Amino acid sequence: MQKLLNHINTPEELRLLNQKDLPQLAKELREFIINIVATKEGHLGASLGVVELTIALHYIFNTPEDQLIWDVGHQAYGHKILTGRKDIFHTNRQIGGLSGFPKREESDYDAFGVGHSSTSISAALGMAIASQLKGDIKKQHIAIIGDASIASGMAFEGLNHAGVTDANLLVILNDNAIGIDPSVGALKQYLTNVKKGTQKQDNIFEALNFDYSGPIDGHDIDTIISELERLKTIKGPKFLHVITTKGKGLKQAEENQVKYHAPGKFNAQTGDLIVTSETIQAPKYQDVFGHTIVELAKLNKNIVGITPAMPTGSSLKYMMDEIPERAFDVGIAEQHAVTLAAGMTTRGLIPFCNIYSTFLQRAYDQIIHDVALQKLPVIFCLDRAGLVGQDGATHHGVYDLSYLRCIPNLIIFAPRNEIELRNIMYTVQLGLENPIAIRYPRGRGVTIDWKQPFSKIEIGTGVQLKKGNKLAVLSIGGIAKNITEAIKNYHTPQEVAHYDMRFVKPLDKTLLHDIFKTHKTIITLEDNTIKGGFGSAVLEFAAANHYKNNIHILGIPDNFVEHGSVNRLHQSIGLDAKSLTLYFDKI
Repeated sequence: MQKLLNHINTPEELRLLNQKDLPQLAKELREFIINIVATKEGHLGASLGVVELTIALHYIFNTPEDQLIWDVGHQAYGHKILTGRKDIFHTNRQIGGLSGFPKREESDYDAFGVGHSSTSISAALGMAIASQLKGDIKKQHIAIIGDASIASGMAFEGLNHAGVTDANLLVILNDNAIGIDPSVGALKQYLTNVKKGTQKQDNIFEALNFDYSGPIDGHDIDTIISELERLKTIKGPKFLHVITTKGKGLKQAEENQVKYHAPGKFNAQTGDLIVTSETIQAPKYQDVFGHTIVELAKLNKNIVGITPAMPTGSSLKYMMDEIPERAFDVGIAEQHAVTLAAGMTTRGLIPFCNIYSTFLQRAYDQIIHDVALQKLPVIFCLDRAGLVGQDGATHHGVYDLSYLRCIPNLIIFAPRNEIELRNIMYTVQLGLENPIAIRYPRGRGVTIDWKQPFSKIEIGTGVQLKKGNKLAVLSIGGIAKNITEAIKNYHTPQEVAHYDMRFVKPLDKTLLHDIFKTHKTIITLEDNTIKGGFGSAVLEFAAANHYKNNIHILGIPDNFVEHGSVNRLHQSIGLDAKSLTLYFDKI
């Protein structure tokens, strides 16, 4: 039998199919996603779970005229394949290839660029109101959001506004009881009760003036199509509750939904993960954080851990398993996580608030108003700082040094390796008068000797890693390893000094004075935007002290960096070791 998917390149072609053939198309679409992601990697489970829903949406609605907004976008692979990108889907998340998330400039079918959660309802409502103001009352606006994302404050803000409008908005709740980790909180329990038929209180979505329907089986394509057809005729805000299984169609992905959210390479036939040499290398930074906080928490009863919905990714899961009463997953609620931590410090607790760098941006007011202004010693652990690779522009943590450096009372530290991460975690739990942000990258660095005793780090001090008589290179964080390699390959390595400044704020001014007095040329290197970051801080120091040295600022350029492996991205912007060696020659 000839495959239906071979002949489907656009939703227009999809709509020519007989409805009875759609289950076969769903089977083929799942196989296509599994076969590509098995070798190219990416987000698997979420896209497998919405195959029938994706087909039904494009079958019933006149996309791209009707607008589909996929919240976060982890689940949009099927959408991409059906909307003209099937033949290049193998380039997904690779440099120069498709983005792993919906992206407006990539396709007219991607109505809104996404990557961070809980934005879909607000965006779709904005589009619906715009259509209404322009007199286009027939255009449909559909937000597809998961049960973890809808618990976020921004999603509730969108629901709250939509409920007092007559906008042509359909919110579809893709309820599978899991985001990246299992969903948490009272809303999860409410949705569980709705699914089991035990919810005795009023329907929360009807109370917000939505026309609620469901829950329906998200894998029964005929039921979905029937309900979507009905909802097209209803005016005002509507809410469809759809029950799906994350990882549907691949046994291992259904049984281990956390691991198969983004599993890496796996066997497409068996579903078994492929073990690579990287799997058995030195521990990841996040695992060092996870094991270290458990180690310290056993010694210090005031330590608590907080994460907004990333216990596995941040490795706070280790503490949740061993000391569950002192480890908190607050759901996708970065603002709440920060102010919760602030409140805890007022009562003598020592909160390690672990948030990915790209997501801490969402709690900027809380960092300033609730933490720094009050000098509350919250410990922010910024995972995934710097370039993160295939997730691309929405996830690179390359702005934290800039957006944090301007905040008074805040200490900023970047460990060169995992040993330094352990030592700063030990240091800060001994007692601080100010909050601190500790930013570290995704990935692996050095092997850890877990029996090695902790060392206290003096706040605001840098270290010299190598002496040199001509050129001084100042680095911050894990990118120091690129400089070390670059110096080794330089024809006169004795000319190059290397300093790990460690603290962006406060700067080690004593060390900087010594550097500026003994080296004519100075290079700063950071995996942060060159605008307002570490290099800018050094320039400000030089200007304030009337130094006339030749200063070169290297870092992430002033544009959004796309997706690709970290090594390839470093090469593309000149931050890899080979490019740095050549740069030394030019100056």
